[in-house]
Amino acid sequence: METKETALIYSSRTSKQQKFDKRLISHIVSLVEQGVPRKDLILAYGMSSRSLEAWLFQHGYRSGNKSYTESERRSVVRAIESGMSLKQARISFNISSASLINQWIKRFKQENSELRDFSSLDMSKNQQTPETSESLELQALKKALAEANLKIRALDTMIDIAEDQLKIDIRKKSGARQSSK
Repeated sequence: METKETALIYSSRTSKQQKFDKRLISHIVSLVEQGVPRKDLILAYGMSSRSLEAWLFQHGYRSGNKSYTESERRSVVRAIESGMSLKQARISFNISSASLINQWIKRFKQENSELRDFSSLDMSKNQQTPETSESLELQALKKALAEANLKIRALDTMIDIAEDQLKIDIRKKSGARQSSK
C-alpha cells in the first residue's frame, strides 16, 4: 500500500509582522512531535523559539519539563525505599533525570526527619523527672500540642493528595456561606 505525500498549502508571510498561517503552525507542531529538531525548524521557517514554544503549548504538546504531583513524587520515593533502583524507577515512572529523583528523596527524608524529631523530643522529655505538678501539666500540654500539630500536618498532606488525585477543592473557602437545610 502506497502513501501519497500531499504538499502543504499555506499562505506565505510578506513581512515579519504578519502572522503565520494556522495550517503551517499545525504542520510545524506535527514535525516537532515527529522528532524534527527545533533548531532546524526555526531556521527553515524563520520563526523565533518563543513562537515555537507558544505554538507547542497551544497545541497541547508537552515535552521535557513534565511537572509531577506530590503523590507521584511520594510514590517514586516509596518505590525506591522498598528496594527499586534509581534506574528501574526512572524507566517505570518515565522520569527523565535521576537527579530529580535524588532531590525528591532528599526532600522527603528531610520531612521524615522533622517528624522523627517530634517523637524523639517527646522521648527525651519523658526521661526527665519534673518536680512540680505544674511542670508535669505543662509537659503534657506541650506533648499534646506537638501531637496535634503533627496530626494537622498529616491531615493537610492527605487533603493535598486527595485534591491532586480527585481534581476537586476540598478545603472550605474563606467567607463561604453555609448551605441552609
